[in-house]
Amino acid sequence: MFLECDNVVRTRAIARGSGMNLVRHFNNSHHFENYRDLLLVLLKKEMKVRYTNKMLGYLWSVASPLAFAFVYYIAFQVVMQVPIPNYPLFLLSGLLPWQWFSNSVDSAPQLFLNNAPIIKKVNFPRDIISMAVVLNHMTHFFLSLPVIVVFLLVFQKLPSVHWVYGIPLLMVVQAAMVHGITLILATFNLFLRDIERLVSILLNLVFYFTPILYSVELIPTQYRHLIFFNPVAPLMVNWRNMLMDGTLDWGYLVVSLGYSLLFLGLGYVVYRKLSWRFAEVV
Repeated sequence: MFLECDNVVRTRAIARGSGMNLVRHFNNSHHFENYRDLLLVLLKKEMKVRYTNKMLGYLWSVASPLAFAFVYYIAFQVVMQVPIPNYPLFLLSGLLPWQWFSNSVDSAPQLFLNNAPIIKKVNFPRDIISMAVVLNHMTHFFLSLPVIVVFLLVFQKLPSVHWVYGIPLLMVVQAAMVHGITLILATFNLFLRDIERLVSILLNLVFYFTPILYSVELIPTQYRHLIFFNPVAPLMVNWRNMLMDGTLDWGYLVVSLGYSLLFLGLGYVVYRKLSWRFAEVV
């Protein structure tokens, strides 16, 4: 994925003075400028892979959620007649943020394995690889928001002014959660290579246990409290509320923030405990 980053990093280091300063340049993980520069290089490469030399690059990037929304619309509203108004808009408001989450988590197990050359050759904070992937999918999600605007207009709605604070707030919470989960999975998969298959199974389970295809109101009252045991569910419900109606459930937001901090903390504990062995096992 980032196989060319070694050359890019070395070129940038040489341009600043001398290639001999490369290790020193990245040894200090607290040096904000160096950390930012490498993050931008990796993020730029990810974006090039996704969009360069593709005439319909942007359209292909939103085709997947649109195709799934069409299938779910036929299955759940046309056939099963689920009583949810504006169901296509309802579906996309959940599928787009879910795509960001699932794509990031699904790619997590292979992150460090796919970047073995740069991990072995260049001394830099490895967690930045996870961060670049999360930001790549976050950027893709943000660029998909015009699709929501189009569907809002189709159903005679307008984007809410509350998007100005609601969308950035939810993006920060989700980015922190996904980064933490990605660090955990990418690190453990270096030592337990079956993690990748387990992740695919768990993502499918979490998807159907999350109110994306159905609303919270359709969950029987006696089971509705179980939504709080699903780390993703409160976040996806808030995304839908914000994108469709411009509202936030602050209780759900607090729960999502708690899960984000938990996963982020666990992610860095696992990463720091095992990162010293990365060069040995990749």
